[in-house]
Amino acid sequence: MNYTKALNIEAGNAICYSGYRKGQWPGGSSPSYDEIKEDLLILQKNWKYLRLYDCNEHSEMVLEVIRKEKFDFKVMLGAYIVAEANNYGCPWGGTYSESKLEENKKINIKLIKKLIRLANEYPDIVFSLSAGNEACVDWTDHFVPVENVINYVRMIKKEAKQPVTFCENYLPWLDKMKDLAEEVDFISIHTYPVWEYKRIHEAMDYTVSNYLSVANAYPHKPVVITEAGWTTFSNGKGIYPSNVNEDFQRIYYNDLVEWSEKENVLTFVFEAFDESWKGSDDMLEPEKHWGLFTEDRKPKKVMQENLGN
Repeated sequence: MNYTKALNIEAGNAICYSGYRKGQWPGGSSPSYDEIKEDLLILQKNWKYLRLYDCNEHSEMVLEVIRKEKFDFKVMLGAYIVAEANNYGCPWGGTYSESKLEENKKINIKLIKKLIRLANEYPDIVFSLSAGNEACVDWTDHFVPVENVINYVRMIKKEAKQPVTFCENYLPWLDKMKDLAEEVDFISIHTYPVWEYKRIHEAMDYTVSNYLSVANAYPHKPVVITEAGWTTFSNGKGIYPSNVNEDFQRIYYNDLVEWSEKENVLTFVFEAFDESWKGSDDMLEPEKHWGLFTEDRKPKKVMQENLGN
């Protein structure tokens, strides 16, 4: 389905943006106005659409910078909802006390209300809204039951004008999230061939297969890819070190962008900049190295080739 008509936007390149630098992290120190401006000056050369994960201090500042500096960006804004039920299947800890889960439900209501407020405050910049991120997949550490997510989607649609989605791995859309699929205005999927042990020569076919499995299941709904990327380092936990480097990232990015443009699929590449706060303390932790730019804003090979094109 043509996303430009369904979402009432122009065709354009899209990227996931989180601007936390060394010594910064969500809930701690946030990027300054000038740091965000520096990032957006870099990103404006190649991208039209940004995905922001939360409606926190960082995201508020991004919206402020875009407006004040008159950047030509449109934003998918999300609310990063937290655990409302225990997930005993999460390998890195997804269990909480009952009192914490009750507190989290109150936190999530506040997050959804703030998402709505920012959507109405920046209607010229925010083009779509997400009720959460990877909160229903089997391995998540912030599990939220599907029926609760549906309630949040309804809350948002009632009070904001922008199209509403929920961002999740492709697989749950095919089974336990069918009811949610009918509630959102468009479906947002994540696809990571490298996490599923695919080699670079298999990667694009696997991504297309993931996309089509969902798109064919819901032909009446637009399907957007809100995360797809290739990390450049790994400590061997979940991703083979031999399967990641800057050359493979360049290949996957170029293939992904070419296919997205040809098939008219809005695809948010994951992600703009490396973020050292993510994952474990191991500096080869793959979660730290998905950026097309390093944490100090130096272009990796893919952007040395593509920057400004």
